Amino acid sequence: MTPLKDRLNKNTVQGKMYRLMLQMFIPIAIIFVSIFVMLLTRNIIYASVSGNIVKVSGFNQKFKQEIDEQMYFYVTGYSSEIPWEDVESARALAEDLLKNTSNTDGRKAMTSVLSLCDKLNGYMHDIENESGYDERMDQLKKNIYITTDLIEDYMYSYLYYEAGEMASIQKQIDFWLTIEVVFVVLVMAIVVPIVLRRAFRLSKSITDPIVAMNSRVEEIGSGDLSPHTPVETDDTSMALLSSGIEDMAARLDKQIELNRQEQIKLRDIELSLIQAQINPHFLYNTLDAIVWLIEIGKNEQAEQMVTSLSSYFRSFLSDGKDIVTVAEEKQHIQSYLEIQQVRYRDIMEYEIDIDPSIQNTKLPKMTLQPLVENAIYHGLKPKRGKGKITVTGTREGDKILLRVTDTGLGMNEEELESLRSRISMEDSTSFGLTSSYKRLKILYGDDCKFVIDSKSQEGTSISIEIPRKADIDNETIL
Repeated sequence: MTPLKDRLNKNTVQGKMYRLMLQMFIPIAIIFVSIFVMLLTRNIIYASVSGNIVKVSGFNQKFKQEIDEQMYFYVTGYSSEIPWEDVESARALAEDLLKNTSNTDGRKAMTSVLSLCDKLNGYMHDIENESGYDERMDQLKKNIYITTDLIEDYMYSYLYYEAGEMASIQKQIDFWLTIEVVFVVLVMAIVVPIVLRRAFRLSKSITDPIVAMNSRVEEIGSGDLSPHTPVETDDTSMALLSSGIEDMAARLDKQIELNRQEQIKLRDIELSLIQAQINPHFLYNTLDAIVWLIEIGKNEQAEQMVTSLSSYFRSFLSDGKDIVTVAEEKQHIQSYLEIQQVRYRDIMEYEIDIDPSIQNTKLPKMTLQPLVENAIYHGLKPKRGKGKITVTGTREGDKILLRVTDTGLGMNEEELESLRSRISMEDSTSFGLTSSYKRLKILYGDDCKFVIDSKSQEGTSISIEIPRKADIDNETIL
């Protein structure tokens, strides 16, 4: 959570807002808390007095009548029970009211009730111990009836005093409510103008920099990336935001320049790639081989070589497309290997095994040919004896795995790491592999893998893993 010190920082929008809210709500909160406490206290007292009145009202409705009747029935012999429990209930009620009563007169009344309850108990004991009917009846009239009548009178007196207390409390509540209302009006008359003035200043300190930054963002959107002075404001957050916008504009300007240089570099790579594709030595050597075949009378082989050369350039041109299917790429390396096998029939054999399920998958043109060419010139030729080039293509889930393997000279660990480093750094000394890697990275980004494995005197394997994208638009990658 944000520390309170940071929230109240006057140099931030958040701090200013918190300070404004505190200035506005603390006085109001104090007023309402005081009103609430006053009303709560008075209401508790009011509820206590009201509860006492309710208890006494219920008592007065039945106490005297029940005590008098039960004692009469006892004296006349219709009942053998003396209402001790009713007297004890009256005593308990009087003690409870005495604890909860603050009015002096009411407390005196309850003290008298307690004394009368004690006397009433004594009178009932006297009747219990008296055996004569006339004596009992005399005590009933002179003592019991008079005592219960007095208890009832004191209870009514208590009701009167408590009713007066309620009226007094109500007057106090009304008086303090009036005082509080007046006080609220006075405080609001002072606080509201101050808060409004501060709110206006705060709003202006926020909106003015925002308007200025909005104009600056529109200028950046229109292409104006020239350096500007950040917006002047005493708010650290706004100042930081304005500085960030200017820093962003500077970085964007720098990135645009880097992108422009990169595009120039990519065009150079594209031109170099085209030059590498139209290798004049490959063309000359192929034509010389065709002439040689004709001179020695091997017209059928010469015809087959011309057909392969025609197929090679047809797939190479591919109507100007940069994206081709796996089937078209297979045909291209098939023609290339057919031509090369005539020239290197003593040292090379090859095999192409492409899964039919991936034939229609799209990929960049000339993805595999640089790998096959590398296998011939750096794998098989330097090694004495016959070797084999194997080209495979399989589907693994939503990935396509293409692999070119040769049984040529291979590389040791140091040479392998050097080659991997040159490719990752786009070194031109390994242009064929680098160009294939670069085109794959441009199209697929981190979704592709380009892995080279090799062992000295055993051969080299180059694996390409790419997403299966059969719906790539037929447009220039670079």
